[in-house]
Amino acid sequence: MKIAIMGTGAMGGYIGARLAEAGADVTFIARGAHLAAIRQNGLKMTSPEGDVHINPATATDDPSAAGPMDLIFLGVKLYDVETAVRDLLPMLGPETGVVSLQNGIETPSIISKIAGPQHNVPGVAMINGEIAAPGVIQHNAMNGFVAGEPNGRASARLAALEELGRKAVLDVSISADIELELWRKFLVLTPASGMSCLTRLPMGRIRETPPSWRLIEEAMDELIAVGQAEGVGLGEADKQIGVRGIRDMMPPTWRGSLVLDLEAGRRLEVEWLHGTICRLGEKHGIDTPFHRVVLGALMPHANGAN
Repeated sequence: MKIAIMGTGAMGGYIGARLAEAGADVTFIARGAHLAAIRQNGLKMTSPEGDVHINPATATDDPSAAGPMDLIFLGVKLYDVETAVRDLLPMLGPETGVVSLQNGIETPSIISKIAGPQHNVPGVAMINGEIAAPGVIQHNAMNGFVAGEPNGRASARLAALEELGRKAVLDVSISADIELELWRKFLVLTPASGMSCLTRLPMGRIRETPPSWRLIEEAMDELIAVGQAEGVGLGEADKQIGVRGIRDMMPPTWRGSLVLDLEAGRRLEVEWLHGTICRLGEKHGIDTPFHRVVLGALMPHANGAN
């Protein structure tokens, strides 16, 4: 199976390394020092699930030179999605799927608009990691990946991915209701990331502080109300699953990528996370005070330190 990782950051790099380890023909699209290191030394990854070193690794900064792919995993940040989808067009064949890895809920519609709905494959990655050094991915926790066709149908490209997943350490599953899965991740990630940014603390400290923990639950209630107004079948059961996930499954040292970007002075995805909830809340007349506060607190930092 020919796979491209469009944006070999922590998420894309981890998934690409695991699929390459399982036998896929993976091309890593990267740039700068990261690309140079991968070309020279391969892609190294440290992980609680087992370290991997893909060497040699096929890597380039020119998607047009990679050729048609079976699947393209879109690993860029939310603010780079539109540009990246335009750049990957030369890698599309008639049946190529473009798999979104972004947080939030808006990437699938951008893929459909630019590349065409036949290429849109929404994905949900529950993986925590970071680029430790050029050419080195540090995987910290969680190992799940879900994909699905927007209409819920079975497809040859996802059947092939599922089969590849059986050979990989990565926990791959296929969903018949991928929109709901996108919102379920949104329900967990956005409140947790917001509190992580506001407090600058790892999840263990937040969990043991009752007023902070209550805010996370209130943020989840806001998001569920907005999702229901959008026609998504979120409910109390999803909230309780999300609460257990944050309380019992997130390691106490967990800190979201949003706070890591904030502290490093990088651009932030806050407009596509909390900003989306605020916009949809206004659309439906639903107040979203937690997400409004996070958006207001982080927007002065949204373009990074520079």
